[in-house]
Amino acid sequence: MSNQAADLGTAARAQGWRTPLIIIICGCAIALLSFGPRSSLGFFVQPMSREFAWGRDVFALAVAVQNLLWGLGQPLAGAIADRFGVMRVICVGALLYAGGLLMMRYATTPLSLNVGAGVLVGFGLSGCSFNLILSAFSKLLPPERRGVALGAGTAAGSLGQFLFAPFGVALIDQFGWQSALMVFATLMLFIVPLSLAVATPPAAEAKPSEAEQQSFTTALMEAFGHRSYVLLVLGFFTCGFQLAFITVHLPAFLVDRGLSAQTGGWVIAAIGLFNIIGSLSVGWLQSRLPKRYILSFIYFTRALATLAFISFPVTPTSAIAFGAVSGLAWLSTVPPTSSLVAIMFGTRWLATLYGFAFVSHQVGGFLGVWLGGLVFERYGSYTPIWWLSILFGVLSALINLPIVEKPVARAVPAT
Repeated sequence: MSNQAADLGTAARAQGWRTPLIIIICGCAIALLSFGPRSSLGFFVQPMSREFAWGRDVFALAVAVQNLLWGLGQPLAGAIADRFGVMRVICVGALLYAGGLLMMRYATTPLSLNVGAGVLVGFGLSGCSFNLILSAFSKLLPPERRGVALGAGTAAGSLGQFLFAPFGVALIDQFGWQSALMVFATLMLFIVPLSLAVATPPAAEAKPSEAEQQSFTTALMEAFGHRSYVLLVLGFFTCGFQLAFITVHLPAFLVDRGLSAQTGGWVIAAIGLFNIIGSLSVGWLQSRLPKRYILSFIYFTRALATLAFISFPVTPTSAIAFGAVSGLAWLSTVPPTSSLVAIMFGTRWLATLYGFAFVSHQVGGFLGVWLGGLVFERYGSYTPIWWLSILFGVLSALINLPIVEKPVARAVPAT
């Protein structure tokens, strides 16, 4: 009851020109811009590797570092956003992101690639990606609009993937990979003015209820002592492993099978397009079905899709079909995961606690990208990683089933 009252009070502060529609549109635009270039980095593996005579493990390590630092930076970015407001964090993140892409354009050594594509882009994403947008939606919007808004924010990231994948391939083909990165870096600067619409009040102005007045340390102890939160965090590892491996290595995998780079671009685009459907559908379904069942179904569907894909000859049709099915279950885990954190602990430390769940996601992403490159360079095949992805999918489907969807028992201090 106290959690809901605090949520209503926070949502009521979104007023003036920042109507719910404006908040959702601008938040979705930020999610689209921030997720687009990151999901297109797989198309730079081959041209950069050819130019500098790098193995795929070099590029894989840089993107793996990016995934890891994106995850490790997310709790810090979330804590700062919860304390001082989202807008400042998004602005700094966008500038770091643009700087990382610019440095990647001028990278000539593995070290400079790791700093640009890995460190700067990784920390930039932790500050301006859809994770903070979903937190802002939960804080600014009334409860009855959150489910659809969370689905829309996630779908916007997928729309970015859909648009940027063929756009990136076209830029590389027509103007070269250097110019493509310059264009991507410039587009990141548009995030700064858009962040005005999703600004949240600092904690001192939020005036949470008595039950919501927790310290940072208390919130973390409560969350990691809660069995359902730990299960949710463990299951989220698989999501990062699968998404990062496919995003970075699938285009090269398809070229290895004799398909064109354009086919890879359309497969990644298909993933983004169909995830719009998947994310919006899950945003609608999560108010009608238990979220743990939705998550379990998503992970199991991914495992089955991967098993079918690697069990038959790879053709343009089968690749795009795999992209479509994967897209339906791509980022669809994010709305129910974010919603479960809000249900369990309220919105006071939502960005922080979801950020720690995202660390698990990005540790999985680090291993998916890095192991993919390492295994390919050693064995000349991605097959072991595909089977590992299937195993993780089945395990996560089982892990999510025992989650309890209700607020934690929290005493209200006496006044």
